[in-house]
Amino acid sequence: MIETDPAAQWVFVCDNLNTHLSATLVMLVALLCDIPFDSLGKKGKEGVLKSQQTRKAFLEDPSHRIRFVFTPKHCSWLNQIENWFSGLSRRVLKRGNVDSVQTLQGKILNYIQFYNQTPIPIKWKGEKTMEKLKK
Repeated sequence: MIETDPAAQWVFVCDNLNTHLSATLVMLVALLCDIPFDSLGKKGKEGVLKSQQTRKAFLEDPSHRIRFVFTPKHCSWLNQIENWFSGLSRRVLKRGNVDSVQTLQGKILNYIQFYNQTPIPIKWKGEKTMEKLKK
């Protein structure tokens, strides 16, 4: 994806899953942003690579061409891609058998086409949920 416009600013929105804070991801962002590896430190010991907290700060740095924004913890309703995959799973993958990769691919592509042609607004109940969390 990033190769489609290597000079553009990219912002990725992720949840707080620990795999989104990996040293490998930090090194990839450093490589793509021309940040020298020797400035990252050593994993578990020092610098940017020292901990998940330091890696998160690096990934969120707004001065980087590629940066990450992390949704708040315990806010799964903000992660709409999880909702989309849940729908795909319920409506396509759990309903029937497939006999080949091509059949599976066709079913997924048909779902994508259907989903794009029949959008349904998401009824967010965030205010009610936030009130419950405050109690």
